[in-house]
Parts: sequence; structure tokens; C-alpha cells
Amino acid sequence: MGNNHKEKIVMSVGGSLIVPNGGINTDFLKKLNAFIRKQLAKNKNRQFFLVGGGGSIARHYRDAGEIVVGHELTRDDLDWLGIHATKLNAHLVRTIFRDIAHPYILKHYEIIRKVTEPVVVAAGWKPGWSTDYDAILLCEDYNVRTVVNLTNIEKVYDKDPKKHNDAKSFDKISWSNFRKIVGDEWIPGINAPFDPVASKKAQELGVTVIVIKGDDFENLENYFNGKKFVGTVIK
Repeated sequence: MGNNHKEKIVMSVGGSLIVPNGGINTDFLKKLNAFIRKQLAKNKNRQFFLVGGGGSIARHYRDAGEIVVGHELTRDDLDWLGIHATKLNAHLVRTIFRDIAHPYILKHYEIIRKVTEPVVVAAGWKPGWSTDYDAILLCEDYNVRTVVNLTNIEKVYDKDPKKHNDAKSFDKISWSNFRKIVGDEWIPGINAPFDPVASKKAQELGVTVIVIKGDDFENLENYFNGKKFVGTVIK
């Protein structure tokens, strides 16, 4: 590999943060840009692998397709729309970090590249899972132990807190208990804190996932500085 001495961090950037409602959240991307550059300036030994989700772009395409054909699209087509949405977002992210990023977006996970740049951007690959799973494949391929999962929720709950007042949150949870909450089946566009297929693989590899609210950069900084932070550690 050649650069195993680097502290590698896989950061899964939720699509809901990049494209919350069909429009691109440039405010969030500006802050992400500043945050990563600041982290790298402080710690030259770090290397960030950024995996972008698809956000609402895929939903707009799905809805348009269903209106035109008059029925639901196949799971495969739903997944491909999602994958292409992640590629579009990944290209945008790579453009932002162009001066310090690996020139190619990682999107074929059977190819392991020699990546030495401080920022490496990745996108979706195949139907059947989300970019969470791609984040775990990066852990396997590039020997990374932790995924920081930037999402639009503060913590993992045992059920949807928007619908249930008695939903319980976790600061720490084991993979086996977490998998009881999310189940084992992949559904395109599923809104789980971490996708079921990815969770199974993460448990097998012994990867730790930090679920943390992606637009609270002060809290994120606390995590990276080893201070107390709000979020959920799944391990």
C-alpha cells in the first residue's frame, strides 16, 4: 500500500446534507471544505476518504420515472438512479478539494488504487446496498478501522423519534443490538442511520461507526479532538 502509516478516516457524508431538498446545500459544503482543510493543517498525517450519498436527487428522478411510466420502477433502476446521484455529488466534492484530492473518484471497488493524497472521494458502485456499504468496502480495501457517518440525526434511536415520543437514544450500541433495530434487508432509499447490508459487513470486519450530526461542526471537532461529543458509537 505504501501509505499505511497515515491515519485514515472514512467519512460517509449523508446525501441529505449535500442535497437536502433538491437544491445543493452550498453552506454545508463550504463548512465541510473549511473543516477538512483545518483538520489536515493540524494533522498532516491524516487522510480522509469521503463517500457522498445521493440525497433527494435520486428521489426526484424516481418520482419522475414513475409519473411517466405510471407504475413503480424496479429495484435495480431505483438503485442505479441512486448510484448516479452519488457520482454527481462525488464529482462536486472532488471539485471542491481538487488541489488536494486523488484525481479519480473511487467507484469500482474491485480495483484497489494507490492513493496518497490527503483527500480521496468515493461514490456508489452496485445495486443492492447504499454508500454506507461502500464506506465499509473502503475500510476493507484500505485497512481503515473507523467510519464517521455524517447524517441528519444526532444519535441512533430504537425507533423513529419524529413518530414516537418514547424513542430511546444510544451513546453506544453493539452491532448485534443495532442490527436488531435496522433489520437485514436492503430497501432502495431506506432511511436507516446505517444500512443493514453495511452493518452486517461492518460487524464482520470489526469496524467502528460513529453516527454524528453532520452539520454541527463544533461537535464534529470535539469528536476529532478526542473530547466529549454528541453522537452514537456502534462497535
